[in-house]
Amino acid sequence: MTTTTITPKPKLLFIINEGSGNQDIDFGKAIDDFFSNKPGIPVEKIQLQQPIDCDALEARIKASNAGTVIAVGGDGTIKLVAGMITGTDMALGILPAGSANGMARELGIPPDPVKALELICNGQPKAIHMTRINNELCIHLGDIGFNAFIVKKFETLGQRGIWGYVKAAWKVLWQHSRMQAEFHIEGKQIQRAAVMIVIANATKYGTGVTINPLGRLDDEFFEIVIIRKISVLEILKMNLTRLPLNAKKTEVYQARSVEIRSRKKVHFQVDGEYLGKTNHLSAEILPASIRVIYPGTEPHA
Repeated sequence: MTTTTITPKPKLLFIINEGSGNQDIDFGKAIDDFFSNKPGIPVEKIQLQQPIDCDALEARIKASNAGTVIAVGGDGTIKLVAGMITGTDMALGILPAGSANGMARELGIPPDPVKALELICNGQPKAIHMTRINNELCIHLGDIGFNAFIVKKFETLGQRGIWGYVKAAWKVLWQHSRMQAEFHIEGKQIQRAAVMIVIANATKYGTGVTINPLGRLDDEFFEIVIIRKISVLEILKMNLTRLPLNAKKTEVYQARSVEIRSRKKVHFQVDGEYLGKTNHLSAEILPASIRVIYPGTEPHA
Protein backbone atom coordinates (compact mmCIF):
# COMPACT_ATOMS: atom_id res chain seq x y z
CA MET A 1 0.00 0.00 0.00
CA THR A 2 1.37 3.39 -1.04
CA THR A 3 1.08 6.24 1.40
CA THR A 4 1.05 9.84 0.28
CA THR A 5 3.21 12.26 2.22
CA ILE A 6 1.71 15.73 2.49
CA THR A 7 4.32 18.42 2.81
CA PRO A 8 3.16 20.98 5.36
CA LYS A 9 2.91 24.52 4.08
CA PRO A 10 5.21 27.15 5.59
CA LYS A 11 3.76 29.34 8.30
CA LEU A 12 2.54 32.85 7.47
CA LEU A 13 3.33 35.39 10.17
CA PHE A 14 1.34 38.64 10.03
CA ILE A 15 2.74 41.76 11.72
CA ILE A 16 -0.29 44.05 12.09
CA ASN A 17 0.10 47.78 12.68
CA GLU A 18 -3.34 48.96 13.73
CA GLY A 19 -2.02 52.52 13.87
CA SER A 20 -1.46 52.64 10.11
CA GLY A 21 -3.47 54.99 7.91
CA ASN A 22 -6.37 52.74 6.89
CA GLN A 23 -8.70 52.61 9.89
CA ASP A 24 -11.76 51.46 7.88
CA ILE A 25 -10.81 47.78 7.74
CA ASP A 26 -10.32 45.38 10.62
CA PHE A 27 -7.31 43.60 9.14
CA GLY A 28 -7.10 41.04 11.93
CA LYS A 29 -10.67 39.94 11.16
CA ALA A 30 -10.03 40.06 7.41
CA ILE A 31 -7.11 37.67 7.87
CA ASP A 32 -9.15 35.34 10.10
CA ASP A 33 -12.05 35.31 7.63
CA PHE A 34 -9.78 34.61 4.66
CA PHE A 35 -8.03 31.65 6.30
CA SER A 36 -11.15 30.21 7.99
CA ASN A 37 -11.56 27.74 5.11
CA LYS A 38 -7.84 27.13 4.58
CA PRO A 39 -6.93 24.91 7.54
CA GLY A 40 -3.80 23.60 5.81
CA ILE A 41 -2.02 26.95 6.05
CA PRO A 42 -0.58 27.76 9.48
CA VAL A 43 -1.11 31.41 10.39
CA GLU A 44 0.16 33.50 13.29
CA LYS A 45 -0.59 37.17 14.02
CA ILE A 46 1.29 39.74 16.04
CA GLN A 47 -0.40 43.04 16.87
CA LEU A 48 2.14 45.84 17.18
CA GLN A 49 1.97 47.68 20.48
CA GLN A 50 3.17 51.26 20.89
CA PRO A 51 5.92 51.94 21.64
CA ILE A 52 7.32 49.03 19.63
CA ASP A 53 9.86 46.88 21.43
CA CYS A 54 12.01 46.15 18.36
CA ASP A 55 14.28 43.64 20.07
CA ALA A 56 11.35 41.60 21.40
CA LEU A 57 9.55 41.75 18.05
CA GLU A 58 12.61 40.59 16.13
CA ALA A 59 13.10 37.72 18.57
CA ARG A 60 9.48 36.61 18.10
CA ILE A 61 9.78 36.79 14.32
CA LYS A 62 12.95 34.73 14.23
CA ALA A 63 11.54 32.18 16.69
CA SER A 64 8.33 31.78 14.68
CA ASN A 65 9.81 29.52 11.97
CA ALA A 66 7.65 31.37 9.45
CA GLY A 67 8.30 31.05 5.74
CA THR A 68 6.78 34.44 4.97
CA VAL A 69 6.41 37.46 7.24
CA ILE A 70 3.67 39.84 6.15
CA ALA A 71 3.75 43.54 6.96
CA VAL A 72 0.19 44.77 7.50
CA GLY A 73 0.55 48.54 7.31
CA GLY A 74 2.20 51.23 5.24
CA ASP A 75 5.75 51.90 4.13
CA GLY A 76 6.99 52.40 7.69
CA THR A 77 5.69 48.98 8.74
CA ILE A 78 7.22 47.39 5.65
CA LYS A 79 10.56 49.01 6.46
CA LEU A 80 10.37 47.75 10.06
CA VAL A 81 9.62 44.15 9.06
CA ALA A 82 12.11 44.15 6.18
CA GLY A 83 14.90 45.19 8.52
CA MET A 84 14.13 42.28 10.83
CA ILE A 85 14.12 39.53 8.19
CA THR A 86 17.00 40.73 6.00
CA GLY A 87 19.69 38.06 6.02
CA THR A 88 17.21 35.27 6.84
CA ASP A 89 15.43 32.73 4.62
CA MET A 90 12.09 34.43 5.31
CA ALA A 91 10.24 36.15 2.47
CA LEU A 92 8.39 39.45 2.84
CA GLY A 93 4.68 39.76 2.08
CA ILE A 94 2.70 43.00 2.05
CA LEU A 95 -0.93 43.60 3.01
CA PRO A 96 -1.45 47.31 2.24
CA ALA A 97 -2.94 49.18 5.20
CA GLY A 98 -1.25 52.59 5.17
CA SER A 99 -2.21 56.09 4.07
CA ALA A 100 -0.31 56.10 0.78
CA ASN A 101 1.01 52.52 0.38
CA GLY A 102 3.83 53.65 -1.87
CA MET A 103 5.76 50.38 -1.88
CA ALA A 104 2.63 48.30 -2.46
CA ARG A 105 1.74 50.52 -5.42
CA GLU A 106 5.27 50.19 -6.76
CA LEU A 107 5.13 46.41 -6.65
CA GLY A 108 1.62 46.16 -8.09
CA ILE A 109 0.17 44.60 -4.93
CA PRO A 110 -3.64 44.82 -4.95
CA PRO A 111 -5.15 47.26 -2.43
CA ASP A 112 -8.07 44.88 -1.87
CA PRO A 113 -7.24 42.72 1.19
CA VAL A 114 -8.65 39.50 -0.26
CA LYS A 115 -6.69 39.84 -3.51
CA ALA A 116 -3.54 40.75 -1.58
CA LEU A 117 -3.97 37.68 0.65
CA GLU A 118 -4.48 35.47 -2.40
CA LEU A 119 -1.21 36.79 -3.80
CA ILE A 120 0.57 36.07 -0.50
CA CYS A 121 -0.68 32.47 -0.59
CA ASN A 122 0.01 31.80 -4.27
CA GLY A 123 2.83 34.15 -5.29
CA GLN A 124 6.52 33.39 -5.53
CA PRO A 125 9.09 35.63 -3.80
CA LYS A 126 11.58 37.52 -5.95
CA ALA A 127 14.77 39.28 -4.87
CA ILE A 128 14.90 43.09 -4.85
CA HIS A 129 17.53 45.53 -3.64
CA MET A 130 17.31 48.05 -0.83
CA THR A 131 19.48 50.98 0.16
CA ARG A 132 21.02 52.11 3.41
CA ILE A 133 20.73 55.87 4.01
CA ASN A 134 22.54 57.33 7.03
CA ASN A 135 22.45 53.82 8.57
CA GLU A 136 18.67 53.64 8.00
CA LEU A 137 17.31 50.82 5.86
CA CYS A 138 15.28 52.15 2.92
CA ILE A 139 13.03 49.86 0.91
CA HIS A 140 11.15 52.53 -1.06
CA LEU A 141 12.17 56.23 -1.04
CA GLY A 142 14.16 58.53 1.20
CA ASP A 143 14.67 62.25 0.73
CA ILE A 144 15.82 65.54 2.20
CA GLY A 145 14.18 68.92 1.76
CA PHE A 146 10.67 69.67 0.54
CA ASN A 147 8.93 66.28 0.75
CA ALA A 148 10.52 65.43 4.10
CA PHE A 149 9.13 68.75 5.39
CA ILE A 150 5.70 67.65 4.13
CA VAL A 151 6.05 64.37 6.05
CA LYS A 152 6.83 66.34 9.22
CA LYS A 153 3.80 68.60 8.72
CA PHE A 154 1.57 65.65 7.88
CA GLU A 155 2.41 64.00 11.20
CA THR A 156 1.09 67.06 13.07
CA LEU A 157 -2.24 67.18 11.22
CA GLY A 158 -5.33 65.33 12.32
CA GLN A 159 -6.35 64.67 8.72
CA ARG A 160 -5.09 61.45 7.13
CA GLY A 161 -5.07 60.23 3.54
CA ILE A 162 -4.44 62.13 0.33
CA TRP A 163 -6.10 65.38 1.45
CA GLY A 164 -3.94 65.42 4.53
CA TYR A 165 -0.90 65.33 2.26
CA VAL A 166 -2.34 68.13 0.11
CA LYS A 167 -2.93 70.29 3.17
CA ALA A 168 0.58 69.63 4.49
CA ALA A 169 2.14 70.34 1.09
CA TRP A 170 0.30 73.64 0.78
CA LYS A 171 1.63 74.77 4.16
CA VAL A 172 5.18 73.74 3.28
CA LEU A 173 5.06 75.51 -0.10
CA TRP A 174 5.16 78.90 1.65
CA GLN A 175 7.80 77.93 4.22
CA HIS A 176 10.46 75.95 2.35
CA SER A 177 13.75 77.22 0.94
CA ARG A 178 16.37 75.80 -1.40
CA MET A 179 19.46 74.06 -0.10
CA GLN A 180 22.98 74.38 -1.46
CA ALA A 181 24.28 70.83 -1.79
CA GLU A 182 27.50 69.12 -2.84
CA PHE A 183 27.37 65.60 -4.27
CA HIS A 184 30.10 62.97 -4.47
CA ILE A 185 28.76 60.30 -6.81
CA GLU A 186 31.31 57.52 -7.29
CA GLY A 187 34.20 59.84 -8.04
CA LYS A 188 32.16 62.60 -9.66
CA GLN A 189 31.59 65.85 -7.78
CA ILE A 190 28.79 68.32 -8.53
CA GLN A 191 27.10 71.21 -6.75
CA ARG A 192 23.45 72.11 -7.03
CA ALA A 193 20.81 74.35 -5.48
CA ALA A 194 17.77 72.16 -4.83
CA VAL A 195 14.47 72.15 -2.99
CA MET A 196 14.52 68.38 -2.65
CA ILE A 197 16.92 65.46 -3.13
CA VAL A 198 15.58 61.91 -3.37
CA ILE A 199 17.38 58.60 -2.90
CA ALA A 200 15.06 56.39 -4.91
CA ASN A 201 14.81 52.63 -5.03
CA ALA A 202 11.35 52.98 -6.50
CA THR A 203 9.78 55.02 -9.29
CA LYS A 204 6.73 56.55 -7.59
CA TYR A 205 5.53 58.19 -4.42
CA GLY A 206 2.40 56.80 -2.76
CA THR A 207 0.23 59.31 -4.60
CA GLY A 208 1.30 57.67 -7.87
CA VAL A 209 3.42 60.55 -9.19
CA THR A 210 6.57 59.38 -10.97
CA ILE A 211 9.64 60.82 -9.26
CA ASN A 212 12.19 58.43 -10.77
CA PRO A 213 11.53 57.20 -14.33
CA LEU A 214 14.76 55.13 -14.37
CA GLY A 215 13.96 53.14 -11.24
CA ARG A 216 14.01 49.36 -10.99
CA LEU A 217 13.93 47.35 -7.81
CA ASP A 218 15.82 44.37 -9.23
CA ASP A 219 18.95 46.05 -10.61
CA GLU A 220 22.19 47.10 -8.90
CA PHE A 221 21.57 50.84 -8.83
CA PHE A 222 19.50 53.40 -7.01
CA GLU A 223 18.74 56.85 -8.38
CA ILE A 224 19.58 60.30 -7.02
CA VAL A 225 16.81 62.67 -8.07
CA ILE A 226 17.55 66.40 -7.73
CA ILE A 227 14.50 68.70 -7.82
CA ARG A 228 15.78 72.23 -8.42
CA LYS A 229 12.48 74.11 -8.19
CA ILE A 230 8.94 73.47 -6.98
CA SER A 231 5.68 75.26 -7.82
CA VAL A 232 1.97 75.07 -7.15
CA LEU A 233 1.63 72.90 -10.27
CA GLU A 234 4.25 70.47 -8.97
CA ILE A 235 2.38 70.32 -5.66
CA LEU A 236 -0.78 69.32 -7.48
CA LYS A 237 1.12 66.74 -9.51
CA MET A 238 2.73 65.26 -6.41
CA ASN A 239 -0.57 64.85 -4.62
CA LEU A 240 -3.46 64.62 -7.08
CA THR A 241 -2.17 63.15 -10.36
CA ARG A 242 0.20 60.52 -11.64
CA LEU A 243 1.97 62.86 -14.04
CA PRO A 244 5.77 63.08 -13.79
CA LEU A 245 7.43 66.20 -12.41
CA ASN A 246 8.83 68.79 -14.80
CA ALA A 247 11.94 67.24 -16.38
CA LYS A 248 13.45 70.69 -16.97
CA LYS A 249 13.62 71.20 -13.21
CA THR A 250 14.90 67.70 -12.45
CA GLU A 251 18.19 65.77 -12.72
CA VAL A 252 18.59 62.02 -12.23
CA TYR A 253 21.83 60.12 -11.57
CA GLN A 254 22.29 56.36 -11.13
CA ALA A 255 24.72 55.16 -8.49
CA ARG A 256 25.70 52.42 -6.07
CA SER A 257 26.80 54.95 -3.45
CA VAL A 258 26.68 58.71 -2.84
CA GLU A 259 27.70 61.33 -0.28
CA ILE A 260 25.68 64.55 -0.08
CA ARG A 261 26.41 67.57 2.08
CA SER A 262 24.18 70.62 2.53
CA ARG A 263 25.36 73.96 3.87
CA LYS A 264 22.49 73.96 6.35
CA LYS A 265 20.49 71.23 8.05
CA VAL A 266 17.35 70.18 6.18
CA HIS A 267 14.39 67.88 6.86
CA PHE A 268 15.03 64.15 6.31
CA GLN A 269 12.68 61.18 5.90
CA VAL A 270 12.93 57.50 4.93
CA ASP A 271 9.93 55.45 3.79
CA GLY A 272 7.50 57.99 5.24
CA GLU A 273 9.20 58.21 8.66
CA TYR A 274 10.41 61.68 9.61
CA LEU A 275 13.94 61.50 11.05
CA GLY A 276 14.72 65.12 11.94
CA LYS A 277 17.20 67.43 10.24
CA THR A 278 20.60 66.66 8.75
CA ASN A 279 23.23 68.31 6.59
CA HIS A 280 24.89 65.05 5.56
CA LEU A 281 23.46 62.11 3.66
CA SER A 282 25.31 58.90 2.83
CA ALA A 283 23.66 56.13 0.81
CA GLU A 284 24.71 52.74 -0.56
CA ILE A 285 22.99 49.95 -2.48
CA LEU A 286 22.17 46.59 -0.84
CA PRO A 287 21.73 44.38 -3.93
CA ALA A 288 19.30 41.42 -3.88
CA SER A 289 18.98 41.85 -0.12
CA ILE A 290 15.41 40.66 0.44
CA ARG A 291 12.83 38.42 -1.25
CA VAL A 292 9.36 39.91 -1.68
CA ILE A 293 6.10 38.42 -2.94
CA TYR A 294 4.66 40.58 -5.71
CA PRO A 295 2.91 39.94 -9.04
CA GLY A 296 4.41 40.04 -12.54
CA THR A 297 7.98 39.92 -13.71
CA GLU A 298 8.76 43.62 -13.38
CA PRO A 299 8.99 45.29 -9.94
CA HIS A 300 7.15 48.38 -11.18
CA ALA A 301 4.72 46.70 -13.59
